[in-house]
Amino acid sequence: MDIQSERTRLLAEEDGDQDPPGLLSEQDAYLSKVKNRNLYLATLACVLGPLSFGFVLGYSSPAIPELSRIADPRLRLDAEQASWFGSIVAVGAACGGLLGGWMVGSIGRKLTLMSCSLPFVSGFVLIIAAQNVWMLYAGRLLTGLASGVTSLVVPLYISEMAHERVRGTLGSCVQLMVVLGIMGVYLAGLYLDWRWLAICSSVPPTLLMVCMCFVPETPRFLLSQGKRREAEEALRFLRGPDAPVEWECARIEDACDEQGGGFQMSDLRDAGVYKPLVIGVMLMIFQQMTGINAIMFYAEDIFERAHFKESDLASVIVGLIQVVFTGVAALIMDRAGRKILLIISGVAMAISTTAFGVYFYLTSGLHSGPQLSLVLLDVQSRAGEEPHADLAWLALASMAVFIIGFALGWGPIPWLVMSEVFPSKARGVASAACVLTNWSMAFLVTKTFKNMMDLLTSAGTFWFFSSMCLLNVLFTVAFVPETKGKTLEQIEASFRGSSGP
Repeated sequence: MDIQSERTRLLAEEDGDQDPPGLLSEQDAYLSKVKNRNLYLATLACVLGPLSFGFVLGYSSPAIPELSRIADPRLRLDAEQASWFGSIVAVGAACGGLLGGWMVGSIGRKLTLMSCSLPFVSGFVLIIAAQNVWMLYAGRLLTGLASGVTSLVVPLYISEMAHERVRGTLGSCVQLMVVLGIMGVYLAGLYLDWRWLAICSSVPPTLLMVCMCFVPETPRFLLSQGKRREAEEALRFLRGPDAPVEWECARIEDACDEQGGGFQMSDLRDAGVYKPLVIGVMLMIFQQMTGINAIMFYAEDIFERAHFKESDLASVIVGLIQVVFTGVAALIMDRAGRKILLIISGVAMAISTTAFGVYFYLTSGLHSGPQLSLVLLDVQSRAGEEPHADLAWLALASMAVFIIGFALGWGPIPWLVMSEVFPSKARGVASAACVLTNWSMAFLVTKTFKNMMDLLTSAGTFWFFSSMCLLNVLFTVAFVPETKGKTLEQIEASFRGSSGP
């Protein structure tokens, strides 16, 4: 029997799914034979990319204080240079999103991810060998570029190789490894100087390159390139020797045939493309407009006001909270579902940012100026005097609720949904648009935050973030589909208005 007739027979068997009660459906019967060991190992290999990404994001926190007081004037950072040292990563990552969108369609998911190791390691080498500030900038820009490509390709790689029962859990590991990397670099920063910290940060991307040599390309990409035999071998590696991978291969191949050729601009008129694209882009906008960067920016000061003087250790505690609750989100993702976690997360962040606004309103009311900057100056000018220390509990509680809420939903889920909702022919381009949006918004919010405080006051800024959290809840309820338990082909078909394979 030739491949085409076999594929037709397998799909015909699946479509005749009026199973008697008590009998497994074709899909459940297939999944009951799947062994996940190699899938987990492949996921462990690829999430070394997000771990590297986390090291890049967290590196500036312990490095900037050292570089601001370093003896060598060629490397010493003033306030403006320190700001660029921290934020230029977002510029590189936005460019990386565009580059990654082209690379995943041209050379594949696996080779794209392996190639990320080069700019990661090169960037840290530049920082280690830096002789002036521009070398520091170049190193951060390169590591940002690699981070942008990584933030695009790893969610795609996981979603295309995982099956629907574990795709949510494994997809949430992307954000889990990012926050684990951030916490790891905070911890290392307690004991290492900025150069040794850069050396340590180059280890995960080196391991990434080595480990990815032993895992396959995604079956969906291989089938899109007409490589059925290689796709079956990849599926056999990922699903185990007992699973009839021809059945899954037939499903994927049928969906690829239904979509036709590669992506064209005219495809943007197709509801199966523009609907998920709008959802993906809006999720990225709302993620950055929750105020996550502002909360993290003031984390150390909030701990200091609560008489927690070890601000470095405070950063580790914040990182630990993120790791724990992102891990919780990963464990419950395929049980609770994406949509309900986004709603719970949005409500928690709306409440906490409202409370933050109240805190800043009450504290600024005790001083002559409304801006947080004036509050901070007044606090710092009175050594040992805390005129409103009794309100520190409100800031601490608000920060804890916000970080927990973000970690449970709006941290990992936008990246997960991005990897699930796009049709395969538009996956690279649409994901690039999402990554570009996310990093552009991150840069914009970070750079305009002080201006927002001047215009709206500190309290008004956080109440603005609260209103954005409420908007993201309404958007989720109205427009975000639940993808739990569905194959990628079923999700694509739902946007086209058909039932799907």
